Amino acid sequence: MKHLFFLVYLLTATLVSAQTSNYFIPTFKVKKRTTHEISKDQEYTFGYLEVLENRAKPNGKTIQLPVYIFKSRSKTPKKDPIIYTVGGPGFTSMRAAQYMKYYKYLDDRDFILVEQRGNYYAKPHLDCPEWSRAIYESNQPDFDDTKTNRLFENAAKSCRERLKKKGIDLNTYNTLQIAADINDLVRVLEIQEYNLLTISYSTKIAQTLMRDYPDGIRSVVMDATLPLEVNYDEESVQNLLESVGLLLTDCENDKRCNSTYPNLKYRFFEFLREKSMNPLVVEVQNPENGQLETFYLKGEDLITVFTSANTSNVSNVPFEINKLLNNDLSSIKEKLTELFKEPEGGAGIGMRLSVWCSEENPFNSVEKIENETYKYPEVRGLSPAVFDNEVCKIWNVKAVSAKENQAVQSNIPVLFINGEYDNETPVKWAKAMKENFINSHHLIFKGWKHAATTNWGNTCAMEAANDFFNNPNEKPNPDCFGQIQSPQFKTE
Repeated sequence: MKHLFFLVYLLTATLVSAQTSNYFIPTFKVKKRTTHEISKDQEYTFGYLEVLENRAKPNGKTIQLPVYIFKSRSKTPKKDPIIYTVGGPGFTSMRAAQYMKYYKYLDDRDFILVEQRGNYYAKPHLDCPEWSRAIYESNQPDFDDTKTNRLFENAAKSCRERLKKKGIDLNTYNTLQIAADINDLVRVLEIQEYNLLTISYSTKIAQTLMRDYPDGIRSVVMDATLPLEVNYDEESVQNLLESVGLLLTDCENDKRCNSTYPNLKYRFFEFLREKSMNPLVVEVQNPENGQLETFYLKGEDLITVFTSANTSNVSNVPFEINKLLNNDLSSIKEKLTELFKEPEGGAGIGMRLSVWCSEENPFNSVEKIENETYKYPEVRGLSPAVFDNEVCKIWNVKAVSAKENQAVQSNIPVLFINGEYDNETPVKWAKAMKENFINSHHLIFKGWKHAATTNWGNTCAMEAANDFFNNPNEKPNPDCFGQIQSPQFKTE
């Protein structure tokens, strides 16, 4: 990697000429104009990986994926870089480019940031402003809930038609192809050995790479793991309630928290059950016109007291629940006021639809989804499905092979990282995966939520990941990890 910048130019010139043959060869082209402003003291190369949109059509369209290659701060960097891409599906990885001075990984090796196909800075970008607008309309206080399904079905139809008119093949935007893109990047840059850092959805990309392109993968960190074999939609409501229950049990086991908020778990769940039958009426001033608007909130709406919290403020959850139980609606009103803001552009929603409707929806049990929607009286009516079945029918992408819904086995060193209160990708999933990843370790961060390695208030998970990359044959045990305890819950 020492002479990578020169190598990139050489490869570009060589590979562009090779495209005149009967098959397509991916290229990496260096560009001066970046997606974000990068610190002047950070050495890097920026460019676009050009690959086929549809690998079954060697003479077909190509797409471009932005890539940063950040140089290590070390004078003697290790030769195995880290390749990093974030979650979603549909989230951009490029925003991280601005903050490389905070990334500990660069102390030891180069760090490669990859945008997944279809995301914001990729060309093309599968945006769906129609979907974003539908979310906005459905959240307005005067919206007729009986029209929700039709609203989102029309949004999906409009977005799909617009993207298809651009000539985009929606069937090619999935995890299988993203993994192939990363493998192409590794080959183009002639990387002999590398490490993977993945978060949430992108842990599926890691599993696919380990199965289909294992050569050269030295180690893998999966933060907030989503197993290929799990049908996310079938249990997401259960996982949510289990995580809320765990936090409130910790409050009960904390003398100060329990004294301040006695019997909070029972009282909150009872409150949610009651409001699911008799919604909470909340009046909020519309900042656009000054008029009072009325919202009717059910248990499925009020559970956001937990879901809207992150690791940095999760200790406030019992305090906020107590406010709600005592009819202090100030925090709820503040959140509702945000709903009057006009929506942004629906970044990456088309990518999310293509992935979910080809990889998750086809394997869902309709019966289980229906049961999960009405099984829990605290949030009765809350669908566990990311996208409604009818929406996926409209999006009309081909289901992936059954192999993409089956567990991967590997002896490549893996570090699983979880936040204890993560309801999106719960601890139990990574625990179950350890059986198939025989050379794996698992760290659970007490009191933390989703995506522990991105907790900027405490970079211990990042430190643990970096320690693992430096020695993947041992379970990392940084001093900071032993200092993490259950949250100090806010009581005043």
